[in-house]
Amino acid sequence: YEEEATISPVRDAVGKVVRDALSALPGARVYVIDGSDDGTAEEARRAGATVVREPGGGFGPALHAALMAPEEPIVVTVDADDTYPASVFPTLVRLVRTGWDVAGTDRLGSRRPAAMPLGNWLANKTFSSLATLRAGTRLRDVHSGQRAYRASVLHRFDWDYRGFAFPVDLILWPALARLKVTEVPIQYAERIGEIGRA
Repeated sequence: YEEEATISPVRDAVGKVVRDALSALPGARVYVIDGSDDGTAEEARRAGATVVREPGGGFGPALHAALMAPEEPIVVTVDADDTYPASVFPTLVRLVRTGWDVAGTDRLGSRRPAAMPLGNWLANKTFSSLATLRAGTRLRDVHSGQRAYRASVLHRFDWDYRGFAFPVDLILWPALARLKVTEVPIQYAERIGEIGRA
């Protein structure tokens, strides 16, 4: 789970995201990586999360910290803006438990979701098509912020997490290594506090 906020869409959403995750996955440990000073950390703690201070350097290092902090055998990630459905968490975890190495979500579908601008949808579809060609396996949404990983997969690679490609690499590299990767379709929602986000 993640970080950041300026005026406070993430602060406003993070409590709900944490509570929904704990409801969907009873007994799970939720980590929020936060580098803000707007009250996001306090909201996350009140909702039941463990807050880890963002290491600095932007999104990539924050996401890497979120992936490396847990000690559990399965690590689930989600953006803390309430755009992804918590109801799919049990499905993602079950897929990893039954043999998949990475189980992601597909926001894109065959038609543009109402919550995503056309330009962003087309760009995401293009990136995913290029990744599919490179990996030799179908990758539907390489920029999705909601996935489950076998923890051993996360520790298998020497990730370049300071570049913009890190979220894509998290599904592309396992696919290139011929690990088992799958994605499930989801309904993508409006971000709390914003309209038309991608």
